[in-house]
Amino acid sequence: MDTLNILYLIGAVLIFASIMASTLSARLGVPLLLLFLVVGMLAGEDGILGIEFSQYGLANFVGQAALACILLDGGLRTSFKSFRVGLKPAITLATWGVLATVMILGVFVTWLLDVDWRFGLLMAAIVGSTDAAAVFSLLRNGGVKLNDRVQATLELESGANDPLAILLVTGLIALNVDPDGQTVLGFLGLLLQQLSFGLGMGLLFGYLLARLLPKLHLAEGMYAILIMSAGLAVFAATNLIGGSGFLAIYLTGVLIGNHKVRSTEHVMRVMDSFAWLSQAVLFVVLGLLVTPSHVIDVWHYSVAIAAFMILVARPIAVYTSVKPFKFKDREIGFISWVGLRGAVPITLAILPVMAGIDGAFMLFDIAFGVVVLSLVLQGTTIPLMANLFKVRIPNNKDPEEKHEVWVSDKASITLYQFQVKSGAFAIGRHPRDISNRINPDEISVFALVRGQQIVTVDENTKLKFGDSVWYAMRGDYASQIAKIFNDTTLDRKAIDDFYGDWLLSPSVKLGDLPFFTGVMKSESLVDSLKSKSENSVKTMWEQTVAEYIKDSLDMKPVSGDTVAINDEWSLVIKEVDDKGKLRTIGLKHQQPSVVVQ
Repeated sequence: MDTLNILYLIGAVLIFASIMASTLSARLGVPLLLLFLVVGMLAGEDGILGIEFSQYGLANFVGQAALACILLDGGLRTSFKSFRVGLKPAITLATWGVLATVMILGVFVTWLLDVDWRFGLLMAAIVGSTDAAAVFSLLRNGGVKLNDRVQATLELESGANDPLAILLVTGLIALNVDPDGQTVLGFLGLLLQQLSFGLGMGLLFGYLLARLLPKLHLAEGMYAILIMSAGLAVFAATNLIGGSGFLAIYLTGVLIGNHKVRSTEHVMRVMDSFAWLSQAVLFVVLGLLVTPSHVIDVWHYSVAIAAFMILVARPIAVYTSVKPFKFKDREIGFISWVGLRGAVPITLAILPVMAGIDGAFMLFDIAFGVVVLSLVLQGTTIPLMANLFKVRIPNNKDPEEKHEVWVSDKASITLYQFQVKSGAFAIGRHPRDISNRINPDEISVFALVRGQQIVTVDENTKLKFGDSVWYAMRGDYASQIAKIFNDTTLDRKAIDDFYGDWLLSPSVKLGDLPFFTGVMKSESLVDSLKSKSENSVKTMWEQTVAEYIKDSLDMKPVSGDTVAINDEWSLVIKEVDDKGKLRTIGLKHQQPSVVVQ
């Protein structure tokens, strides 16, 4: 009995310490997942507590369950809007991108470690895929707003590339154990089986569960448990019939999350806790499993492999995968850099150990070192690289908090919290005046909080810096109100610098803009359009702003996309609705010497 209580105590203390350490994540600029790993390592064999933990089978069990939960939560929060702009490049990255990374990195590892090519490819396959837990955590909670094309591609890739990575590792383990028993056709057949069964099971049960939820009336906390148990059942059943359970549970989450009903909000709230608990437990267990002194013994291999993967293999794989989809070079550069490795490579590295392959422990130690380096180098530099590659979007449209209240099985009201920032337009105005400017029929003041106290709103109420106002809304007006509360002088300057000083309607014609009245026939314009015929130039000025952008982009437009008119003027997309229709475009002027990509 004492042993059981000791286990409870140690487990609870480690999770508690991990959560407390998370408060340091933002201050230190260190990825939260890395802190979880550090807590496990400090408690492990070479750490403070000296716990000897070498249960690879148990760690694999925990890893599979935790990753399934993380992918389910990630799917629930993946909007169909992401599929509009990122599905095709993400699928290419999840297939050809993984395969190209493994082949290129495998050649390097074989040479570096001076081992058989099968062993080298196995090492490359273990670290060849990006990690959903790391990508979802760092992109969604990192405080960086990326353009939708880049964000969607990275998230969908991380959620979809596990099947091929797992299959490659499984196949290469079999190739190392029994080289004569494996064939190329057998491998391709297994890949097709994994993907087709995973896709079919995910779509089927996702659809059924999305239809089932509206018909159930349960206690609030039960909905998430129902979805979690159903998701794990889909995961396990798909694995049993030879499909990819990870793909199935991710797609199940996507279909449920995009079918909004009363129960969906309850599921989201509780699943967020489940996902964080899964990440904490997974990374602490993996930290316990590793022996830091062994990782240090092979640190030079980890550094070399991580450097080659980040600087050579991943960029080549990404470039060949997404360039056909007209991605800009700076977008390709950022996607290449954010090829985050996390729990998946460490979990996959457990499989060769369990299979008894010679040198498997070295593979595990090297993979662990590569993951730590990836989290440190790539995870901590996401804001820097987003600015460097110009994929970061200035944003003052987000409310502080959001809570959805369902008033019936099919109708909901959303509560949004907005805080008055220094220098914002909201200062000195009545909170109802702000809602009346937009849509008084669908927006109501719910509460005003000042100095941690609820203040009664009367006719003489004026907003002050630091006030928090809660609005109840039936429509999608949050971004418009957020601008009024968040639009400080500094924000306005950053937005004007990015989008330009003038905002245009998508339906206005280029030739009708007063800026180009005397420019259309100027020498500089003619020179900049030498390659166009006189008729095509005329057609350009007769086009609307939206038509010109769509013809020039040759891809799905997203906020932040820039299209040059000539050497001095360019159009920058500011807002795009969920159907891909342009809503607001900025007109930006720069010096002729500046080239806009």
